Amino acid sequence: MVIPGLSKSLSNIVSKISRLVFIDKRAIREIIRDIQRALLQADVSVDLVLKISQQVEKRSFEEKVPPGFTRRDVVLKVLYEELLNLLGGSHKPKISITKKPYIILLLGIQGSGKTTSAAKLAYFFKNKGYKVALICADNFRPGALAQLQQLAKQIEVPVYGDPSKDALSIIREGLKYYSSQRYEVIIIDTAGRHKDEKRLMEEMKEIFEKASPDEVILVLDSTIGKQARVQAEYFNKIAPLGSIFLTKLDGSAKGGGALAAVVATGARIKFIGVGEKIEDIELFDPPSFVNRLLGMGDLQALVEKMKSVEAFDKERIERFLRGKITLLDFKQQLEAMKKMGPLSKILEMLPGELSTKLSPDSIKLSEDKMKKWIVALNSMTKEELLNPSILNGSRIRRIAKGAGVTTRDVRELLKAYDMMKKYAKTISRGRKRLKYKFK
Repeated sequence: MVIPGLSKSLSNIVSKISRLVFIDKRAIREIIRDIQRALLQADVSVDLVLKISQQVEKRSFEEKVPPGFTRRDVVLKVLYEELLNLLGGSHKPKISITKKPYIILLLGIQGSGKTTSAAKLAYFFKNKGYKVALICADNFRPGALAQLQQLAKQIEVPVYGDPSKDALSIIREGLKYYSSQRYEVIIIDTAGRHKDEKRLMEEMKEIFEKASPDEVILVLDSTIGKQARVQAEYFNKIAPLGSIFLTKLDGSAKGGGALAAVVATGARIKFIGVGEKIEDIELFDPPSFVNRLLGMGDLQALVEKMKSVEAFDKERIERFLRGKITLLDFKQQLEAMKKMGPLSKILEMLPGELSTKLSPDSIKLSEDKMKKWIVALNSMTKEELLNPSILNGSRIRRIAKGAGVTTRDVRELLKAYDMMKKYAKTISRGRKRLKYKFK
């Protein structure tokens, strides 16, 4: 997941720096102008843009060049680190359920995507193995309960709500019921409210006091850009915020401004929404995010995606990264691909040079083709799956006939398998290079 516009601009700056044979003050000033333009277009506030510009200019020439590196490498390192500081530093969010039930209270303004975010959080914690329940305390927006119930049904999570009662009664009754049923994580969705709506803000303060949540999460729409800072600061006065859930980062040109603005308040961004589907939720990891913004990719995130799929155990991941995969691995990989999401999102995690070679057009697999390949793989013997080199013409004809596909389909499958092996080896080299450059 990357921020449209900002990622492209910053990737172009990285490419420009990489092409420079000699870096002097004039070149640095030109690079800084490009950085300023990119950040301002992403709605990052002027004061933060000036701050990062000054730091990049200052550090680019003050820092010594380590043996084996060039001034160009130093400039890239400085840009990486300053963007990292702008977006929250190197901290990685941790999920810590300190007690059971663990009560999470969601706050936010109208239209921030709070109800969808509640369902996404339920999905996230359920995937972590917790028994999760939802409470709909939003009786101001017509259809809020129905929307949450519809979303929760997809992930088989219960919802407590009653449009005829006030929010405090719903929360009190819901907490009592779910606690008695030994639910481990209870997520409370509240009505959207703006900082200028005094009555609703007073109700929110009362809800906070009565619910005694273990964590308060403010849901913010990234499309509001630098205005996110004002909202975060005001909500924090009403109910001390534990963390921030920033939504709609997949389609917002102002996402960078919202991220920077929230970080400037001292609040912790814990979750980000990267799509419309329930599973489109990520823990916000600043180093990974900056890697992707700069077009360097996030190979660690790619591996983590693989780990989340049951078919990819530790041994198989290591074989994949060494390019030592078998057709059996490839078969399980195809079966798991649907759970990993669209290939375009996986490609976003790869370094720019790799994602260019492996564009969605060049590796696009239709659902029909994937089904044919899986059927063909199911028609192979265990020996053939583990030792593809024995697949000659007669074996291919037998496999095609048994699977009800053409020999061309089988040969395309084998060609894709060979490409995957080469791709795995390329990832391994890129992973080592990135780790060495920014360690």
